[in-house]
Amino acid sequence: MANHIDANIELLADYACHTGEGPLYHPGEDRVYWTDIPNGKLFVYDRKTGEHRVCYEDAPVGGFTLQEDGSLLLFQARGAIRAWRDGQGYVGTVVEEIADERETRFNDVFADTAGRAFCGTMPVPNGRKGRLYRLDTDGTLTLLFEGIGCSNGMGFTPDRKRMYYTDTSPRQIYRFDYDGDTGAITNREVFIQVPDAPGEGYPDGMTVDADGNLWGARWGGGCLVCHSGEDGRELGRIQIPGVKDVSCVVFGGPDYDEMYVTTASGHKKGEGAENAGALFRVKAPGVRGVPEYVSRVAVGKG
Repeated sequence: MANHIDANIELLADYACHTGEGPLYHPGEDRVYWTDIPNGKLFVYDRKTGEHRVCYEDAPVGGFTLQEDGSLLLFQARGAIRAWRDGQGYVGTVVEEIADERETRFNDVFADTAGRAFCGTMPVPNGRKGRLYRLDTDGTLTLLFEGIGCSNGMGFTPDRKRMYYTDTSPRQIYRFDYDGDTGAITNREVFIQVPDAPGEGYPDGMTVDADGNLWGARWGGGCLVCHSGEDGRELGRIQIPGVKDVSCVVFGGPDYDEMYVTTASGHKKGEGAENAGALFRVKAPGVRGVPEYVSRVAVGKG
């Protein structure tokens, strides 16, 4: 029986997202952004006022990073990468499109220690599998590897010498050696294998807390699962009420003691899934995170 972690769970906003994803805390604004990927929407939640709204409606956004200047770097359909600000719209373009990704989109991204961005793509419909790219600060895009079932959550060990990366389809979270000077990731190993068993679901978005433990969302499992950063063993889990598909988690708030959790399948609300597609805030005693790194990617006009 999995160890239950006591936590305070608060439903913040329910837009019945089809695929709510990619929550990100913006410390300069004290706000949380998240996306509903197939519906092409971004939402923003203001911690001070509790107000929330749709702030973007356009091309599907599979993930985004916070740029050093406070804008968001949106990773979209067709491989497009554009900078955007709430109230201003697009403020620049990095990549118009990627020829090999015209039939698909990005899925989950995060920034590294030097301001690069690691960005995965979905499989092409009835075609090749997904990919993982690295976007360097000068805008150069490098294909790291292919054959990914569903590119998903990433994170670093506290010493920033290793990087985690999730492939949802085989239920695996990999660990790589990471070189902060070059952005190279090498020596892939399976660090966590999620069991193919009832109630386990699939590993989705993830983050790492201040103690180096991994917090992973479970699509189909309705929960967050905490794993030891030392050996990958499960330390406990938090069930999210009225939800089956938990998609992603990030730490936020001034003290980074709040977890913001996105969920999906709002188009299939029903008994046991009455909160599907909502954004939640979760606080577990003694659990704190660290700020996410910001991207420093050069953005062109247009």
